Amino acid sequence: MYSTSLCYLEREGKWLMLHRVTKQNDINEGKYVGIGGKFLEGESPEECAAREVFEETGYTLTSYRYAGIVTFVSDRYEAEHMHLFSADGFTGEYHDTEEGISSWVPKEEALKLPLWEGDRIFLPLLRQNIPFFSLKLCYEGDTLVSAKLNGTPLPL
Repeated sequence: MYSTSLCYLEREGKWLMLHRVTKQNDINEGKYVGIGGKFLEGESPEECAAREVFEETGYTLTSYRYAGIVTFVSDRYEAEHMHLFSADGFTGEYHDTEEGISSWVPKEEALKLPLWEGDRIFLPLLRQNIPFFSLKLCYEGDTLVSAKLNGTPLPL
């Protein structure tokens, strides 16, 4: 199992999202995601999130919230712990990334985009500022087959 961070930068009711259409062999190909990536050896979740945001956007986080942890289990991919953040404070000069095409998406429009099905569960939790949560998502291929929020099964 490996660890990643994912951060949704917030500004004026919008999230900065990456449309993953530029990388070859991308597990997220065609989908919209937040800013993030894999932990480096010895990094904390906060350090990983801050580094990934800086590398992919040029922004330095000044105000953020550790929102939760998402456990991904798949019959196709290695299991993952994703540490989820939102950030409403950042400074610096924005730059594009090779990870995808970024755009500021109104929060109320985000669920209309091509997303992983599990993202449709945690994005509303982020939007509502739900206290720290644990979400387990189980996939068969690209299909979400089960989800548990804080240990309680969710209807799909």
